[in-house]
Amino acid sequence: MRAILFPGQGSQYVGMGSDFYKKYDIVKKIFSSVDETLGFSLSKIILEGPLEKLQLTQNTQPAIMTVGVSIFNVLNKEYGLNLNKADFFAGHSLGEYTALVCGGSLTLENAAYLLNERGKLMQEAVPENHGAMLAILGMKLDEVEKEISFFQKEGVCEVSNDNSDLQIVVSGEKKIIENLNENLKRKKKKGILLPVSAPFHCSLMKKAAENMKKKIEETNFLEPKPNIISNVTAQEETNVNRIKPLLIDQITKRVRWRESVDYMIKQGVEDFLEIGPGKVLSGLVKKINRNVKVLNINSVKDVKND
Repeated sequence: MRAILFPGQGSQYVGMGSDFYKKYDIVKKIFSSVDETLGFSLSKIILEGPLEKLQLTQNTQPAIMTVGVSIFNVLNKEYGLNLNKADFFAGHSLGEYTALVCGGSLTLENAAYLLNERGKLMQEAVPENHGAMLAILGMKLDEVEKEISFFQKEGVCEVSNDNSDLQIVVSGEKKIIENLNENLKRKKKKGILLPVSAPFHCSLMKKAAENMKKKIEETNFLEPKPNIISNVTAQEETNVNRIKPLLIDQITKRVRWRESVDYMIKQGVEDFLEIGPGKVLSGLVKKINRNVKVLNINSVKDVKND
């Protein structure tokens, strides 16, 4: 059994997808369609930068989706791989939108619009320098939850990403996250403050979720094929009436990536293929289970090698 994975924020870099763009007309059409939908040249930002513009959340999110959808379409139409025969699609955070586009549930144009809006609203939900995110390495989920419990009376401090057994990300108010980090240092534990512009996937994003609710509800979704794994439930969700509220919940809830991968493996998946910029998800899957096969495609060279 096979699963296709689509990356989330943090995988972006200037020039991602550029070799596919130069070589395939289908990619130029996808980039052009996204530009037309958004009313500005996201293509130029993806291909040429500057990095500061690409790093803006409202640009990053549709940009990563655009590159993922482009590579997926090249593999399907130029190489005849028929990836829709895979058993599961799963995306990390915004990657779930890429999965929905590739799975035929959401149009490219609607996904570009929703992710641009999602990025703006997530950025605006919290005042600048009010929030922070901390990656905690070498600790399991229950250990992290115990550590953050000491700080939760002071304000928002929540697990935002359960990425793998030994990589948990915490989001919340900046002062509390910094205090948590200092406490971990005293205990000889490793925490890395992430260079992000807002504290994603925690209750501080409540306003963003409320404002995205109407936009998602008014968008037309179809039943996806194959099954899409939800970040919120860590199980497949195919019912449109479930997918929409889960995408709204996803903004404030933790990304249950470790559980999602474990679930797919328990269903019999032995082969994971990551499509899109970077190799973040490939690395996480290897940390979760070393016995499965993991491939990554983010360049034309990768296709030829695999």
